[in-house]
Amino acid sequence: MLADPHDASTRAPSSSQDRTMLLVDDDRPFVGRLARAFEQRGFEVKTAESVAEGLSALRSGAPAYAVVDLRLGLGNGLDVIEALRRQRPSARAVVLTGYGNIATAVNAVKLGAIDYLAKPADADEVLAALLRDPETKAEPPENPMSADRIRWEHIQRIYELCDRNVSETARRLSMHRRTLQRILAKRAPR
Repeated sequence: MLADPHDASTRAPSSSQDRTMLLVDDDRPFVGRLARAFEQRGFEVKTAESVAEGLSALRSGAPAYAVVDLRLGLGNGLDVIEALRRQRPSARAVVLTGYGNIATAVNAVKLGAIDYLAKPADADEVLAALLRDPETKAEPPENPMSADRIRWEHIQRIYELCDRNVSETARRLSMHRRTLQRILAKRAPR
């Protein structure tokens, strides 16, 4: 549901500020809806459906804002975030993904993203993240992670730190390799 565009919490920056935005997502209907929602809020929006298209769009001018999907076909949206940060350090970028885990979120923030949102996120959530004062803390989640999910997140983090090497991850977690493989094959618990 889209909020009132005149509401101060969802309004685009004032006309004296740069309102350029890049949306990078391989889900064409989703990126189309998001682009329309941001255009209605006064943003000048460019879209891309792959890492290559996103990097190409950055070469023609780095925007003030970006919303980038983490998994883009064969590429990784973090490459776009990293390139944006090099070209325009003051840009504010949000990473969207349906495959979230803490290790990836930490990596996204290290590369320059200001927030990391799980899909499906609507325009209001994305805009709130983009415009949030850096000194203001985000609201705590309504439904925090369960203990099973925290355990799963920890395992995913160690797995990522071990460059996705199952044997090394199992050794560091003092876990049998097959047990780890079964855990990694399952979806994240709620």
